Amino acid sequence: MNSPTTAQELADVTGIDEAAVAASPRVHAVYVYEAPVRIWHWVNALAVTVLAVTGFFIGRPLPSVPGEASDWYLMGSIRFAHFAAGYVLAVGLLGRAYWALVGNHHARELFTLPLTRAAYWREVGAMLAWYAFVRPRPNQYVGHNPVARLAMFFGYLLLTVFMIATGFALYSEGTGHGSWADIAFGWVIPLIGDSQLVHTLHRLGLWLMVCFVIVHVYAALREDIMGRQSIVSTMVSGYRTFKD
Repeated sequence: MNSPTTAQELADVTGIDEAAVAASPRVHAVYVYEAPVRIWHWVNALAVTVLAVTGFFIGRPLPSVPGEASDWYLMGSIRFAHFAAGYVLAVGLLGRAYWALVGNHHARELFTLPLTRAAYWREVGAMLAWYAFVRPRPNQYVGHNPVARLAMFFGYLLLTVFMIATGFALYSEGTGHGSWADIAFGWVIPLIGDSQLVHTLHRLGLWLMVCFVIVHVYAALREDIMGRQSIVSTMVSGYRTFKD
């Protein structure tokens, strides 16, 4: 059998195509998200998922099952999972706030917004045009793009703080007067009005969080496919890669 004699024949047989590699566009990568930020992101995503599912069933309990309650304890297990995930969410947010102080400048983007900068709002307009399919190409951003940063602050951070405050306020009704939850968050119920109103607003917050997650996942996948930089893989490796 004759051995390959041309570069194309060599590429067909071995998979080595030096010319194609040399002609391909270079991919540039920038280290953006440090390991604590990435770990927090995925643990937080799991906690929010558990909270959403268990919170739904707490608001609309499952039908009663026959037999001794101690043999099933279904709603009790659901409530325990909800409370445990709530602790993870709260402690995780405290850890995330700490890392915003000691991490790189991208770690602070969740907690800060340059609302007084005209350049920021110009970039917000540009990204909104891209999301609306009016603009053919988005700009390139190393950290969060301006619209994502706005959504993360108002759609996630402030909403999460509200959910933690109202959630632990409701939790304090079970732990009792004088407990740490009552001391730290018991004031939330009389501030808002009554327990039932806090329940209602807490459940409304659940659906707002679900809407945020849907938009967040859609935007991340859309940018990975259509945008000019990586999104999902960046939260795995920490590196933002640019396609052109």
